[in-house]
Order: sequence, then structure tokens, then C-alpha cells
Amino acid sequence: MKIALLQMNGGIDPAANAATIVDAVADAGAGGAAMLFTPEVSGLVDRDRARAAANIHAEERDPVLAAVRLAAAEHGLWVHLGSLLIRREDGKLANRGFVIDGTGAIRARYDKLHLFDVDLPTGESWRESASYAAGEGAVVIGTPAGALGISICYDLRFPDLYRALTDAGATILAVPAAFTRPTGAAHWHVLLRARAIEGAAFVVAAAQTGVHADGRATYGHSLVIDPWGEVLLDMGDAAGLGFAEIDAARQDDVRARIPVLRHRRPIPGVERL
Repeated sequence: MKIALLQMNGGIDPAANAATIVDAVADAGAGGAAMLFTPEVSGLVDRDRARAAANIHAEERDPVLAAVRLAAAEHGLWVHLGSLLIRREDGKLANRGFVIDGTGAIRARYDKLHLFDVDLPTGESWRESASYAAGEGAVVIGTPAGALGISICYDLRFPDLYRALTDAGATILAVPAAFTRPTGAAHWHVLLRARAIEGAAFVVAAAQTGVHADGRATYGHSLVIDPWGEVLLDMGDAAGLGFAEIDAARQDDVRARIPVLRHRRPIPGVERL
């Protein structure tokens, strides 16, 4: 099964970002992919909260979501829209991912569970919890590429989420991201390979890249990793479209050789001495 990944240099104009994704849907379909994966914050990359506020909408009025649904239906292509910034009914904001099928229907939603509140040695400071509400549950959805377990960016650092997803039958783990350059250089590859190995699952991580219009810089290196931990695709730091093959037989072989899922045991407690 061929999949496509869109590595984006998203900006502050949702219409321009939507056009990039719509073009990628067409190109992914023409390239023989059954499914396209896009990064975190595919519709808007803008850390200026006052300016961004005018471009954050309720789900049913979000123009990027509407455009991608139409493109998916036009080309008969499934799309994992890594995330959009959505205004919830209670007025709070969510960083929400969507799985859209080849008819344009929304088949799954996932709100980011773990919010990025950190102070980096470079002087960068992030407080996602100041603007966003955390999600409350995990999601596994059947897709043409397999059973997809959904996460977003900072979730990557919490392996218990991925254990829950693979326990629930996920064979592919999606990690759309907008990783900072310092944390990306230090941890991106090793964490993604670890999630693939410990879950004997494919990992698909579409990422933002480059210096953005709001001044932030992201790491890029969109990856596809197989269940043995081998990197099948690394897109480096250039924006564009990449392709990879998801081979279910490869996963069956890895899970037969080292049956980590069958060997998992509940941990009843830790004795502290």
C-alpha cells in the first residue's frame, strides 16, 4: 500500500495553506497513493494570538477542512489531516486531527492529549495550555493503509499512549508534528524509531519545516519507519511530497520474530524501597 506525506512550510494565511494541501491531494492520488498524511497545524502556523484568532473557526465553518474534504472526494483519496486549530463549542481551542475518507466524510477526530508547555535552553518558551484544551481520549480508525492510531507532536514523548493504541489494534501510528529545531535535532528520530520498535508498528510522521512567516523554525524530516525501526523515508528539510510503501507482510514478520505485543503484562505497582 502506497502512502504520501506532505511536508509543509505552513504560514499565517489559511487560504494559501489550503491550496498547498489540495494540490498535494491531487498529486498524491496521481502518484498512486491510497492515503495522504499532513503535518500538525496544517491550516495555520501563527503564534501571534491576536492575529491568529480571526483565522480559528468552529469545525463546521473551517475553510481549510472544507477544502480538503472536497479535494478528498474529488480524487477518492483518504487524508489524515494532521491537525487544525479549531474553536470548540465551549469557546476553548483544540488542536484537532481529522481522518477523511475518499468520499470527503470525516471518519475520525482526535484532540491533542499532551500540551507543549516548556522553556528551552535556546530561550524559546511555549505555553500551549494558555490557549488550548487537552483532549480526553485516544483513537484507532480503520483506513486503507491499516488500523491507524492517531497522535499529535508532543504526544510522541508519552509511550503509554502508543501502548494503548497498539493494544487497541493499531498497526500504523501517525505523529503529525511541528517540532522545534533544537528538540527535533536531539530527539525526533530516536523517539519515532522507539515508538515503531516497541509497538512493532509502522510510524508515519508528517512534519512542518523551515522558517515560517510568524518567525518560528521547525525541524522537518518527515519520516516513515517500519516495525523493525528502519527508516523507509526521511524527507530532510525541504517542503514537498514524499511517498512510501506500507507492507503488512513486513509487520507480520516482525511481530512473529519478536512478539512484544503478546508479551506485554500489566504492571500492578512499583515498590519503592
